[in-house]
Amino acid sequence: MTALRTAAETAVRQCLGLEAGESCAIITDDERVPIGEALYDVASEVIDDAVIVRYPPGETHGSEPPEPVAAAMAGADVVLAPTTKSLSHTRARTDANEAGARVATLPGITEDVFTTGLDADYDSIAAHCEAVREQVADADEIRVTTDAGTDITFGVGDREWLADTGIVHEPGEMSNLPAGEVFISPTTADGTFVVDGTMRPHGLLEDGHRLTFEVEDGLVTHISDDEIRETVGNAADEVGDAAYNLAELGIGTNVAVTELVGSVLLDEKAGGTVHIAIGDDAGIGGDTDAPIHLDGIIREPTVLADGEPIDLPVAAD
Repeated sequence: MTALRTAAETAVRQCLGLEAGESCAIITDDERVPIGEALYDVASEVIDDAVIVRYPPGETHGSEPPEPVAAAMAGADVVLAPTTKSLSHTRARTDANEAGARVATLPGITEDVFTTGLDADYDSIAAHCEAVREQVADADEIRVTTDAGTDITFGVGDREWLADTGIVHEPGEMSNLPAGEVFISPTTADGTFVVDGTMRPHGLLEDGHRLTFEVEDGLVTHISDDEIRETVGNAADEVGDAAYNLAELGIGTNVAVTELVGSVLLDEKAGGTVHIAIGDDAGIGGDTDAPIHLDGIIREPTVLADGEPIDLPVAAD
């Protein structure tokens, strides 16, 4: 059995729990065909009603797919989306969930990340998610600090903490794969965050390379990096201040990820890390629509919930 086949078995049978009598749509693009086909092959062995839909890669993460793709997603019981550009923060994904589909997105997935990230105990990951969520669920304020210079405070308001466990067995549920995070769209944020892990378009940052962001009243007011500043600015030309929205605070819970590799999809799940995102949050409980969602991973954070330090899952040695 090939590594792709083994990973696809985990995704289809364990994570999505595909059963006979259901329908499944595999959504992929021209650059992720081997992964899409591996998932389709396994799904086709479980059910008769499986399809694979392929389209050109989207222009940016969070850009909407073509209408026939969105229709296929909304019409299926189960959706797996290994794509170059993320479908997580799109209306197509939201509409599919609202129609009752179980959805797993695999944005920017590579064959190495697919085979590595799905070689994990997802019941254990779910338990770590619940342990973290219990510690933050009732807090009004979350503060994140690091020795690298991060010091930012988030207002939670009435927003709900969500968990990306990788176990997607109920209608309307959604997860990334690989999985493992607890996250929220905060109502506001103020302070500085310094990315010293992974962030697009740079991938894994070299030692000493840090990206600094200033935040006031929930909007990013300063970006130290020219490329990221240009990306956000181009989105702002289309949607205004929504592009600068402080969209997400996430806490990694996947203790099987022992080191960052340069894939945001995998690295943001690493136990003992935090990630902060800019742009769209409408798909995760917020109210801001934007054509971008840029995550930056922060190493070795201290996280305080109403002033009390929380226990972060630590990656295995």
